[in-house]
Amino acid sequence: MATRAPVPASDSVTADPSAPGGSGLQAGLKNRHLSMIAIGGVIGAGLFVGSGSGIAAAGPGILISYLLVGALVVLVMRMLGEMAAANPTSGSFSAYADRALGRWAGFSIGWLYWFFWVVVLAVEATAGAKILAGWIPGVPQWGWALIVMVVLTATNLASVSSYGEFEFWFAGIKVVAIAVFILIGGLAIFGLLPGSDHPASGFSNLTAHGGFLPNGPGAILTGILMVVFSFMGSEIVTLAAGETADPQAAVTKATNSVIWRIAVFYLGSILVVASLLRWDDPAILKDGSYVAALNSIGIPHAGQIMNAIVLTSVLSCLNSGLYTASRMAFSLGRRNDAPAAFARTTGRGVPQSAILASVVFGFVAVVFNYLWPDTVFQFLLNSSGAIALFVWLVICFSQLRMRKTLQRESPEKLVVRMWLYPYLTWVTIAVIIFVLGYMLTDTAEGGGRDQVVLSTLVAVGVVVVALVRDRLGLNRSHDTATPS
Repeated sequence: MATRAPVPASDSVTADPSAPGGSGLQAGLKNRHLSMIAIGGVIGAGLFVGSGSGIAAAGPGILISYLLVGALVVLVMRMLGEMAAANPTSGSFSAYADRALGRWAGFSIGWLYWFFWVVVLAVEATAGAKILAGWIPGVPQWGWALIVMVVLTATNLASVSSYGEFEFWFAGIKVVAIAVFILIGGLAIFGLLPGSDHPASGFSNLTAHGGFLPNGPGAILTGILMVVFSFMGSEIVTLAAGETADPQAAVTKATNSVIWRIAVFYLGSILVVASLLRWDDPAILKDGSYVAALNSIGIPHAGQIMNAIVLTSVLSCLNSGLYTASRMAFSLGRRNDAPAAFARTTGRGVPQSAILASVVFGFVAVVFNYLWPDTVFQFLLNSSGAIALFVWLVICFSQLRMRKTLQRESPEKLVVRMWLYPYLTWVTIAVIIFVLGYMLTDTAEGGGRDQVVLSTLVAVGVVVVALVRDRLGLNRSHDTATPS
């Protein structure tokens, strides 16, 4: 194997004129930007759109599914926060895998994560276009997909502060919407909402229709498969923190707040839905869980209100997805794992080539979605479906190795510590592996088995490329800075 060149301690915020191209990424994100990115990162469109299927499959027991997956995300974010607070970097877990597990690991997980978000760009652009075409049918759906991609590409190309400002307002709308939903729904549950026709049922719907687990305990695992991917995006804050004035403090604050964010936004809102409606109400699948809940209260135009909120979530996901993909590409370029142009920045600290490369592949995926939705695009979806779990596994194994190194060499950098190390780390690894194994039992077309098998094949292919590059000595970093 070729000798691994050291990776820079931080490839994020730098004013070093010797940095490859431009002035490096700039500290353009304010604390309010990062706070809202941290909150909004765990609220995806999947929460509004996909939760209905989980409720219909698991009944009120879906709360346990959300609780278990939420706990898993909290543990993974704690591990990532430990590493990110010690060494803030735009490459986040990819850079940590590079140092802890080897160049092949950083290369592989970085490109897989980039691929995941490029596919997400196509999914979200199409979802947003459908909503906009429904409002303004004079513009074809593909036209709306093009418009939203161009607008958000322009904001990302302008400056990191433009991305932060857009995301601040997108995330703010999502947060306010869920907070208002929980407040109004809570009042209706106890019959305290003026003008509502909903009977004051309290929490009786959680147990009155076949019990809390009407489809048996196994439905909890089915629910986990349905909700686990809606949590993807919580790790974005550790990539964005590198472009703040004080990344260590920003990461510490963001990772410490992940518990209440998940508790309020996921568990709180799903509890309201499950309490307002009986789990087998056909409206949950027909209209969507949140629209059905608002309709039961008597909120007029609930469907259009929720469409507006979902559109905001879609635009937020697009905005963050393009940012995340470009920053991962930038980090890969810095480590010579991607074309050198990806590591160059403009005078405003924007990795222009990395952004354009990401959006081009996103546009290609959008075209695939329109031309071959059931073949080529379905393959892209399935082959990226399990990457979130692969990323979490890599974070776990990286933390096991980096914690030992930090304790030995720089214990003062352990300002965020994983709880009950190393036991909870190993428990988290076991749970993720169990979820991957259970996905193999889901034999439906496009289900868990397809996702795990195809994602694994893609991952193996990328790892083989990484090992070949390593053998040929092609992956030596241009940057020879010593990690601090």
